[in-house]
Amino acid sequence: MERSELAVLLRGDPSSETKGPLVHVIESSEPKVFMQAFSSAVSCGGLVFLIDPNYGSEEKKIITQLIESAKDDISDNKRGWLMIASGGTSGKIKFARHDQATLAFAVDGFCKHFHVSQVNWVGILPLYHVSGFVAWIRTVLTGGSYISWDWKKIEAGDLPKIERSQDKKDSKWFISLVPTQLQRIMNAPHHERILDWLRLFDGVFIGGGPIWPSLADQAAQFKLPLCLSYGMTETAAMIAALKPDEFLSGRRDSGKMLPHAEVSINDQGCVEINSGSLFLGYYPEFNPVPKFTTQDLGFVDNEGHLTIQGRRDAVIITGGKKVDPLEVEAVLRASGLFDDIAVLGLPDKEWGQSVVACYPKSLKELDMHKVDEHVKMLSAHQRPKQFIALENWPRNLQGKLNRLELLKQISP
Repeated sequence: MERSELAVLLRGDPSSETKGPLVHVIESSEPKVFMQAFSSAVSCGGLVFLIDPNYGSEEKKIITQLIESAKDDISDNKRGWLMIASGGTSGKIKFARHDQATLAFAVDGFCKHFHVSQVNWVGILPLYHVSGFVAWIRTVLTGGSYISWDWKKIEAGDLPKIERSQDKKDSKWFISLVPTQLQRIMNAPHHERILDWLRLFDGVFIGGGPIWPSLADQAAQFKLPLCLSYGMTETAAMIAALKPDEFLSGRRDSGKMLPHAEVSINDQGCVEINSGSLFLGYYPEFNPVPKFTTQDLGFVDNEGHLTIQGRRDAVIITGGKKVDPLEVEAVLRASGLFDDIAVLGLPDKEWGQSVVACYPKSLKELDMHKVDEHVKMLSAHQRPKQFIALENWPRNLQGKLNRLELLKQISP
């Protein structure tokens, strides 16, 4: 696919493409404004930066410097012209280069994996983030429908109508939620009607963070067609996905690889990815690589299903023993005592690191006796030494928790 072809599908004007080092900055949380701006930018040529309007001052400073340097970019911008932010929640924001070719590879792999020729989507995730953006692009490239909807409306029971095409049997409907949104649906006043509505979809994708076992089991009891998946900005969203029937049969992994991607596990246990949807380097570098090594620990089973076990760089070493924070978080969530939870490692002179659990402060006081009883199911070295309530809980709209910000808040 050429950029001009994408412009036509976006209903832009490919004849308006101009020569020169143009820079387009799209910074809007309003879907219609975003879509119009992106369509125009694709038609005009030049570099396109997708910006989260909620970035903090430090991230905005980095972005301003990058965009200023982009104005002097003299490349022809035929490849790697689309910049999608990666790593903002870690405090080290980067822009992964993509273009019409990487997006087309990702969409083609999605369609083949789910046996769909026309993708339709109810979008509640922001378009400036890769998960929301690529969902929209799937509908653009396949001629499907995209319904932009507000999450608060869904939670209140105000649901958009899903219309099935009588002509296309392989036209399917999808939606993406983050785990905390799914949890809130379960507790919403109109939850039965919302759950009935979710069952109308051919797939409900869960992203932004791992789903905890108790929530997954609850979703299965309600017969929700969940699709657990794995992907990132650098791969133009998902490269592995569990199908709804597999989820409902009891599987809880990330599913098989999509046809456009290959995954291997290196000697350190980290996931390595080879795919036509791989990014083309972090701006300003243009550096296509045949294989991308992540910091995600995982394995592929005999049936070709990928399981992610956590981040290599997130493991806590306390008293010489390793603690997986996600494992501890899962146990704490199962207690039902926390609306949200995060487990971190703080420097400790005696143990190297100490295990600390943070949670958003609420009006109700935490029953520490119940907490102490519940954590007894963990090994002694896994049990948090402190429980800290925080007023400012830094989880964004995509479900990503800013662990660096948490560390800043709790560090002595």
